[in-house]
Amino acid sequence: MPRFDLPLAELQDYRPEVSEPSDFDEFWAATISGSREAGGEVVVSPASDLFTAVDVHDVTFPGYAGEPVSAWLILPAHREGPLPAVVEFIGYGGGRGLPAEHLAWATAGYATLVMDTRGQGSIWGSGGATSDPHGSGPAVPGFMTRGIEAPETYYYLRVFTDAVRAVDAVRSLPEVDPARVSVTGGSQGGGIALAAAGLSEGLVAAMPDVPFLCHFERAVGFTGSDPYQEIVRWLAVHRGDEARVFETLSYFDGVTFARRADAASLFSVGLLDPVCPPSTVYAAFNAYRGTRKEITVYPFNEHEGGQGHQWQAQAAFLREVLGTDGKAGA
Repeated sequence: MPRFDLPLAELQDYRPEVSEPSDFDEFWAATISGSREAGGEVVVSPASDLFTAVDVHDVTFPGYAGEPVSAWLILPAHREGPLPAVVEFIGYGGGRGLPAEHLAWATAGYATLVMDTRGQGSIWGSGGATSDPHGSGPAVPGFMTRGIEAPETYYYLRVFTDAVRAVDAVRSLPEVDPARVSVTGGSQGGGIALAAAGLSEGLVAAMPDVPFLCHFERAVGFTGSDPYQEIVRWLAVHRGDEARVFETLSYFDGVTFARRADAASLFSVGLLDPVCPPSTVYAAFNAYRGTRKEITVYPFNEHEGGQGHQWQAQAAFLREVLGTDGKAGA
């Protein structure tokens, strides 16, 4: 695919005005505190005896409104003392899948919590295990327009709250050092990681890989690719509802979360990416509050970005941020 977005020099200085609701902080503080007050237990149970180098556990933790969310907890089998942890979020349409698909961080010495994305897990991958027990108004197939009539009903209200509660859950585990928790994910997972970084205090690092859910005002209608096109199709039918839709989306924009995130960060971007256009990624990166921030650029890649190369960059980055040799319990 040919380049279709701004030149790299302009992307590096791209700082658009992104709508921010005046009650953004109050809205999210009330949502998160309400879900914490709803209670619920973190339940951890052994999940598989197939592995010798890692220990795998099935986890259920309380997410939005205390509703149960599934996750995998994967730990190095040989460890000493509380571990640094990485909370991983999944791309659009996928679920937590199988433990064997998420071994990399544990083999590098980290506790890994892989959060299921409620209601997803049946488009690609090996499946999900978390329902979303909330209905919505008329919606386009997919998740982008579910409850889009208002921020209080929008689908990602629940997903982003789940992400914050996932950070809470991993910090509660005796195997984890609560002061050394990072978040990561690709595409949708990158957008969720940005939200978690903007809404959680004291994270060590945020590593959004080709992040989705950023700069909605540009992305919707700029790219012809799904999932943003789900919103275009909804608006093509619900004529005249643009103002209401973009007001809802303004509560969920990765740019606004980036303005509030202070953990060390490593982004990535593919300059040929038609799914998450480079300008939307740079809008979040350039707005990121943290003083330590880096971005890896893949000039000739689309939405796949760096794949394994980016994981290696993340592992080296996180080791440097933590000041460890990467060994379990270090």
